Amino acid sequence: MRRKKKDRQALLKERLQQQPFMTDEELAAYFEVSIQTIRLDRMELSIPELRERIKDVAQLQLDELRSISADEVFGEIIDLQLDERAISMFEVSSEEVFSKSGIARGHYLFAQANSLAVAVINDELALTAKATIRFKRQVKTGERVIAKATVERIEKERTTVVVESYVDKEKVFSGEFIMYRSSVKS
Repeated sequence: MRRKKKDRQALLKERLQQQPFMTDEELAAYFEVSIQTIRLDRMELSIPELRERIKDVAQLQLDELRSISADEVFGEIIDLQLDERAISMFEVSSEEVFSKSGIARGHYLFAQANSLAVAVINDELALTAKATIRFKRQVKTGERVIAKATVERIEKERTTVVVESYVDKEKVFSGEFIMYRSSVKS
């Protein structure tokens, strides 16, 4: 059913408040309009593109990184509670895949998970002491990978961080990272 522009724009604002990380393509499919229509609606409503929305939401929800700088994290951090949890996202581009198969190279999924495990540590120094990882399925060009890190244990100079990565709701990677830290959480 075709909606009036004003109604669609009101619903668009509401939808993005509920789910700020929807792409223009997902919004176009949801509202059954063209991608260009969504982009024009966003422009008229002064709604930024996805990357800017991610940064805006992240700035509201992030603790300050201590163990790593933001440009050293692979992917975009969208949630960070030091020594508790963190979430990052990256969209797989043609640069991160094997040219023949279009399948993402595993070291990119590992880099996202490992850098997130470092970022979640509330210490000036955090290094990966051990990682046990599992690739659950192939990831392809254009897919968005959401990595979720959870701090499981903090003891002496070690912290155990579990990272699970998803495309949509399907788990594609999991890892347990034993992190060295220079001090115990105070």
